[in-house]
Amino acid sequence: MAEAAEPLLVILVFLLTIASIIWRPKGINEAVPAAIGAAVLLLAGIVPLSELGSIVNRVSGSAVTVLCTLIMAMILDNIGFFRWASINVITYARGSGVRLFVGVICLCFLMTLFFNDYASILITTPIILQIVSMLRLRIYQQLPYLISGALIAIAASAPIGASHLSTLLTLRIAGMNLNAYAELLFIPAMVGIVSIAFMLYVFYHKQLPSHISTSDGMSPASYHIPVDWSLFRICMIIVVATRAGFFIGSSFGVAMEWIAIVGVLLMLLVRWWKTGRGPKDLVFLAPWSILLFAFSIYVIVDGLQGIGITRYIALGLSAMMSSNDLSAVVVSGGLLTILSNFLNNLPAALIGTLSLTQMNLEPQTLQLAYLANILGSDVGALITPIGTLASLIWLFILRQHDVQLSWKDYMKVTVVIIPAGLLISLLSLYAWTRIIG
Repeated sequence: MAEAAEPLLVILVFLLTIASIIWRPKGINEAVPAAIGAAVLLLAGIVPLSELGSIVNRVSGSAVTVLCTLIMAMILDNIGFFRWASINVITYARGSGVRLFVGVICLCFLMTLFFNDYASILITTPIILQIVSMLRLRIYQQLPYLISGALIAIAASAPIGASHLSTLLTLRIAGMNLNAYAELLFIPAMVGIVSIAFMLYVFYHKQLPSHISTSDGMSPASYHIPVDWSLFRICMIIVVATRAGFFIGSSFGVAMEWIAIVGVLLMLLVRWWKTGRGPKDLVFLAPWSILLFAFSIYVIVDGLQGIGITRYIALGLSAMMSSNDLSAVVVSGGLLTILSNFLNNLPAALIGTLSLTQMNLEPQTLQLAYLANILGSDVGALITPIGTLASLIWLFILRQHDVQLSWKDYMKVTVVIIPAGLLISLLSLYAWTRIIG
């Protein structure tokens, strides 16, 4: 009886945890339900306490890397750079709704490329809201910028492996370094992102204002945003050097988290030297909960693996996956898309990756399947607004600013564009790996 009850308890804990993360009753942090679910499985003995050290070892590096990147973005935000950026996006637009659309897309893409999708959403969403408010756009005119910016910001975590927590965890499980990842996935992911951006423009072009009028009182030149440019230049050098350090360090076996820690410490020291401000404000504001969230989700997924979920997936799909590389790419990407949109992409990526390790695939096919997994969890997960943690954060920010976005408004875009963009990305991955041999 106890053995029969164990799988039911694990599945119940998992579903309740995911439901709580998605709906966030009373605005609770997503780490709270995840930690409660993990504690239940640990106390019930379903996940042995002896596994904790191993889980911490697997999760800590990826979570610390993401946390350090978020703190770096917070430092730049404190300098005033992102508020200045919002003015310059308007200046670049020169009264054109289409140029504003391009500026917003590029801003969101670059933010994710240099930081990560969480930082990009946390910082660019208020920027876009400020822009559309300054320009006094109607709500139907705001949606193309808000939705397109969020979709590109989250999808932009795919080209390089250091921009998403689930990707970092997947790479650690798969034993793949950043250089190999970028060589194989950067081009296919970029093809997919450019395709999605173009399709978003085609979908929304009639909603984009042909001309944006700004009164003298609303002129960008009238907004003085103080930026410490010497501090900014030094900080940006550190950001770029840290990002490059991930790839250089990967060649020498240096863990990304140590490079990220050095980078954030240097930025904190430079800020203290230039402004006299210590790290106290960032210590209190930093999202430390991401460490607990990542650990707790891994514990719950470990419980699912213990009751055989990943084994069942492996048995059910291994024949299709092993038939040829194209099938492996499409099936793996499709599986992660389905799991992510119903269960959120962090647990889905872990479940999918652990399932792949049990399929006894050829090394090349397995590598392709891992990369397709990432495309499914980074791009395919965008069909529903609950598919990624970043999109849930985005919805929460919109609600805080009294922007009520319905699932209908969101999904009438994504249900058409995201599957097409994902398919283009997956086929590009298959074709690119054939080109480079």
